[in-house]
Amino acid sequence: MVSSSAVGGVVEAPRPEAGQPVLRWSSRTRTVEGVEAELARIWGSISKTTMGADGAEERHVAARSSVMNLVTIAGRGETGERAAAIVQGLTGRHPSRTLIVSPADPDGPSWLDAQIQAHCILPSETAPETCAELIYLTVGGEAGQHLAGIVAPLLIHDLPVLVWWPAEPRFESPQSQGLLAMADRILVDASIWAGDGLARLQTMAGLSGTARIAISDFALLRQERWREAIASTFDRPDLRPYLRGIREVTVFYSARDTIAGATNVVKPLYHAAWIASRLGWTVDRTLELRPEEEGGYDALMRDGRRHIAVGLRPTPSPLPPGTTVGVDLLCARRGSELLAIDVTAHAEGVTVRASLDGKALPERHFLSARRTEAELLAETIESVARDRISAGALSMAARLIGPDPTPSRR
Repeated sequence: MVSSSAVGGVVEAPRPEAGQPVLRWSSRTRTVEGVEAELARIWGSISKTTMGADGAEERHVAARSSVMNLVTIAGRGETGERAAAIVQGLTGRHPSRTLIVSPADPDGPSWLDAQIQAHCILPSETAPETCAELIYLTVGGEAGQHLAGIVAPLLIHDLPVLVWWPAEPRFESPQSQGLLAMADRILVDASIWAGDGLARLQTMAGLSGTARIAISDFALLRQERWREAIASTFDRPDLRPYLRGIREVTVFYSARDTIAGATNVVKPLYHAAWIASRLGWTVDRTLELRPEEEGGYDALMRDGRRHIAVGLRPTPSPLPPGTTVGVDLLCARRGSELLAIDVTAHAEGVTVRASLDGKALPERHFLSARRTEAELLAETIESVARDRISAGALSMAARLIGPDPTPSRR
């Protein structure tokens, strides 16, 4: 690998405002050893004083504060920049040593370009600054085929490792396999994957079978407000018996057309999988494609002797393709008493409409805004234990997909 001495160092920054992150260090190098040397130099070089409003020096010791290693695999430059902006917004709240890795041209000799930064934040006027490192790594040639060997020496030992794929991961690739071997948790957004997303979701579910790796999926985390609204419907004592009488679950999702595999259906599938996993249903018939002119998918679940029809239905909508438009439940009690539930969401909340034997019940509105990527990333960093509800939904989704991730036509 081409060697190069580092350039750069302490960045002269104005006196920070409390709660606002500032760049305190920036340098560049072209070797892993150079990155390690720069990381060692940072904490002895950052100024331990800042200028007060009256021009006098004030002591604000810059201390490293990391709760984990965050390894972000960015396929393109803009993906890395977006991820870096999100991470910088968490400085001080959830500091980490962050590596943003961009594999480049795999041909030719090995090369590496690394930019090392330290971002610091002043929690309050009297508290010392806390800092966290951000390392941009662009790796090409043979080195780009062995990312784990580049990443491993730069991790803080004894801290958990979160590997984040802001774009679509290739779990089966040698590069990903090496990263997965060192990961304690992986973070993805399965709703942005190409095609219907089912094959890759099935592969990811297989990774959760190991007790070592926990999986967080933005597509599933974002559904928390839906889940709370649906569950709360059965909080009423007179409606609770209908929970064990669900006969149909239908999830409507935005689609431009009904061509099989053209729309990512991870989000609608997760809704059905969550309900099934929480109620202990089993899969009687895996997902099947409906007739092409209708589009969507059908499956059949079982609860004891009772069958539950599961449907994923495309519907015209201005929302991005694959976005959940609504969740409908049809419940029966004593064979004839019917409870119909219709759940929809908007930017700031969720609305539940229900009718009992054709008589409308009072609408319920839940104020719960759609969470940003920064909020979801913060939640993932805070997660210490496995999320059993998410793990159960992912496992059930895999069972609904079945051993063949390409559903057959009915």
